Amino acid sequence: MYKITIIAGARPNFMKIAPIIHAIQKAKQDHGDMDYRLVHTGQHYDKNMSGSFFEQLEIPEPHVNLECSGGTQAEQTAAIMVSFEKELMANPADLVLVVGDVTSTMACALVAQKLHTKVAHVEGGIRSDDWSMPEEINRLVTDSITNYFFTTSETANTNLKQGGVKDDQIFFVGNTMIDTLLKQRPNFTQPKIWNALGLEEGNYIVMTLHRPANVDEESQLKDMIDEIIANTQDLPLVFPVHPRTAKILERLNISHSRLHTVEPLSYLEFNFLVEKAKAVITDSGGITEEASIMRVPCLTLRDNTERPETITLGTNELVGTQPEKLKPYLDTLFAGNWKKGNDIPLWDGKTAHRIVECLKKLK
Repeated sequence: MYKITIIAGARPNFMKIAPIIHAIQKAKQDHGDMDYRLVHTGQHYDKNMSGSFFEQLEIPEPHVNLECSGGTQAEQTAAIMVSFEKELMANPADLVLVVGDVTSTMACALVAQKLHTKVAHVEGGIRSDDWSMPEEINRLVTDSITNYFFTTSETANTNLKQGGVKDDQIFFVGNTMIDTLLKQRPNFTQPKIWNALGLEEGNYIVMTLHRPANVDEESQLKDMIDEIIANTQDLPLVFPVHPRTAKILERLNISHSRLHTVEPLSYLEFNFLVEKAKAVITDSGGITEEASIMRVPCLTLRDNTERPETITLGTNELVGTQPEKLKPYLDTLFAGNWKKGNDIPLWDGKTAHRIVECLKKLK
């Protein structure tokens, strides 16, 4: 039996691993020679990740939760490494599969290699070239000790090859986040706020902001929101707010009749809102992927992106972090001149199947 330990540390990780688990379960049913163990490091506490979260997305409950939340970057990395070392020693695997770029990804890859267990990285090779982002450090360290790379784009392949990775270690398979999106799209759920705020399809904008560069500098956050309000005509602005950001907004006393701050939404509710929005204003990498596939205009408030294909092929534009840069993009949106987007290679809902086919050959 080929045993794979799969690591997830935060809610987006579960979106990425769900289709892989389904594909492994099918392989086990068909051939009986592959099985998995799902380890939740507990890195991010998320009250939306209840039993219903796993049920709705058809994700099996984790076999174990290491409960390593809180602390500084170093404290959390250390806690995950200590706990996962015990876990992997008690439940040895042939391969540890890590996804994305959270602290758990890096910490568990390190532990696996020191216990002489091969590592595969789903979403390997993506780069923002911004070392101020903890995620970029996690990517660089993980990829420097990974054996097999499952990549989302040709850009990621190039990044890896330039870093000395051999061709036979790289498998261009596509994007498992999109597998989940396309599978769950028929199940998107209208949130209660839809009627409460009188929302209409194509007639509101969704906002998300969470990166320190945008929310930690209070005057920067205020100027950005003021600029958004000033240039979005009379459209409602729906802003699901991370608790950390909510405290800052409260302190700044930011309010406007069109700005609706709401509690974080479930995956199915949030994507219902995105799919029907006129546009999304965000600093999240994952949302740029989902918006591009759903052909929704996306304005990214960052100075760099590790997902350039959402710009070259998708509906995303990199606005930057300076508030005054926003207006021309919003003018283009309201003039009806936003780009329509194209298909992104292998972002077709079949990525997990391709990953498992590769895993069969790696056994």
